[in-house]
Order: sequence, then structure tokens, then C-alpha cells
Amino acid sequence: MFRKNPDEVYIIAEIGQNHNGDINICKKLIDQLIVYSYDEITGDRLNTINAIKLTKRDMTEELTDEQMNRPYNSKHSFGETYGEHREFVELSYEDHCEISDYVRSKGIDFIDTLCSPKCVDLVDMTTIDKIKIASRDLTNIPLLKRVAETGIDVIVSTGMSGLDELVDALNILDTGENEISILHCLSQYPAQYDKLNLLSIQDLKNRFGGLHKIGYSDHSLGNHIPLAAVAMGAEIIEKHVTLDRNMKGTDQAGSSEPQEMKELVHNIRTFEMSRGRLETFKDETTNLASEKLERSLATNKELKKGTIITSDDIHMLSPGDGLKWSDLDRVIGKEVISDISSHTLINEEQLK
Repeated sequence: MFRKNPDEVYIIAEIGQNHNGDINICKKLIDQLIVYSYDEITGDRLNTINAIKLTKRDMTEELTDEQMNRPYNSKHSFGETYGEHREFVELSYEDHCEISDYVRSKGIDFIDTLCSPKCVDLVDMTTIDKIKIASRDLTNIPLLKRVAETGIDVIVSTGMSGLDELVDALNILDTGENEISILHCLSQYPAQYDKLNLLSIQDLKNRFGGLHKIGYSDHSLGNHIPLAAVAMGAEIIEKHVTLDRNMKGTDQAGSSEPQEMKELVHNIRTFEMSRGRLETFKDETTNLASEKLERSLATNKELKKGTIITSDDIHMLSPGDGLKWSDLDRVIGKEVISDISSHTLINEEQLK
């Protein structure tokens, strides 16, 4: 099953390579991400994230020799060349298996973005709950075919693709035995608000919602955009995470820190509870408030015994546990059988 609760948004904390090649940093970040918050009203515990995601590249199938050997002088560099930098931030295949065990032992899914057919061949598929296809690889046909052969559930991002590329990829990946999910995405780090086009979520749901789960992979700053995506129907939310945005590394600055991720998860979980059903109705929890605050028929002056009540004798006052304006015909024209004080609720026992 993709998730235990079909009404629950599937939240992915994407570490990617923000571990900087250090498995201990990775575990420390995971520990700070798998935390629970509580409903402020009832005290009930809310569910945490659903999955941790890493990225695995194989450098023999990643870059041209020219790109591997080019100088990399960025303040975020872990090597003199770009190739050395990329190799430094990789966790080994064995590390990925260890992280999978670590995550799954906490009741959380493990997702791996696999960036080449060789990665698919070398990663132990029994350690992966879902494979992620990065936006850049949606046109990497050899990778798509190899991933499809695994039969494992797949998540694809659309950050660098149009509709035609997406449809072509789905035709390859969908074997009928695996579940394919689609994440609207903008591959810009951080993403500009005016380029996010969240309405694409609705478009994807209209086109593919009967066959695939539709979600949103977020690269914007803050937590409000993913929450808006959920309100627009996203069933999956993916968010980049880091221990500290000030850490060295190209993706750290645009990622959410653990406390921010905790707040996002809390907001999504409380939104899920508040979403309700497509119906307008009065909830029973408002009964006490209705009795206290709604208005009832009341005298606007003292009414003596024998008075025949007219509309000039009444107005509406709280509390709301008396006769309503809709009961007016049960009051107008009736005779008062005992004196009624001013500003007093009227009941039928006082009338004949």
C-alpha cells in the first residue's frame, strides 16, 4: 500500500545529498525529522512524515570527462574538480542499504532517486519502497525501462518536462503492476513564486487523477506553498531538508531545517482533519454555542396580563434556547396569561 491512511497526505522529506557524503549526518537529520506533534485542542498525536528520500548517482554514468575534470571553485565545493566534489558527497551503495534499514526500523518508507541504469542494477531492490525519477531523467529512456523492469512503485517529477515527455515516460514506466505517482515541480532553486503555477496540480489531476496519485515537489522558501498545494488537491508533498541551511553544500540554502519541516507536517496534518466533507451542515459541537449565543423571541417592554401580543412588543435576545423568529405565528395574537417582564424570553406557557 502506498500509505496506510488513504486520506493522509504522503509527506516525503528529501535529504537528497544534503548529508554531504557523511552517513552520520544523514542519521542525525533523520532523527530530527521523524518527530511527532500534537493537536493543540485534543492533545491527540499527529502522524509524522511518511518517507525519507536519498539520491544515488553512479559517477561512471553521470558526467562527461570534461565536466568531471573541470575546476570547481565554489565555496560549496568538496573537491578541486566538479567530479571530485560529486564523488565526495555520494554515499556508498552499502550506506544506502544501512540508511534504508535505519529508516524502516522507525516505521517510515525509504525512497531512492536512482540516476542511472547502473544504480538500479547495484542497489538492493528489497531495501527500497519506491524509486524516484528525477525531473532531469524523465527523458532518460534506458533508465526508465530498467526501473520499469523492477516492478517497484515509482514517483516522477515534472520539473524539467512538458506534457509530451511526461506521457512518454508514463507509457514506459507503467507496467500495470506498479503504482506511478506524478509530482508537479519547478526545477529552480529556490523557486520563484510567480513561476510555480500550482494550477498544474489540478491539470494533472484532471488528466491522470483516475490512474495516478498527483502531488507536488517544492523548492520554494517557507512552508506556505506546500500547504496551498495540499489545499489544491496534492496527495503527496516532497520537501528538501537539511540540518542547517548554513552548512556547506549547493542544496542546503534552499532546504527546510527540521523545525520548519515539523511545522509543515503539523500544518498539513491539521489541515487534513479540517478538510471535512463536501456538505453544508450544522455540527453537533456547536450546540452549546448556539444555546448561549443565538437569539430567541423576547419582550421589548413589560407585558401585563391580558395583553394581546403584536410584533411591536418583541425583539430578539440571547440566549438561543427559546422560540425562534420562525415561531412568530405561535406568539403574535396570543394573550398574555401572567405578567412578563421587559427583556425576557417568551415561552408558550405564558400565553393562550
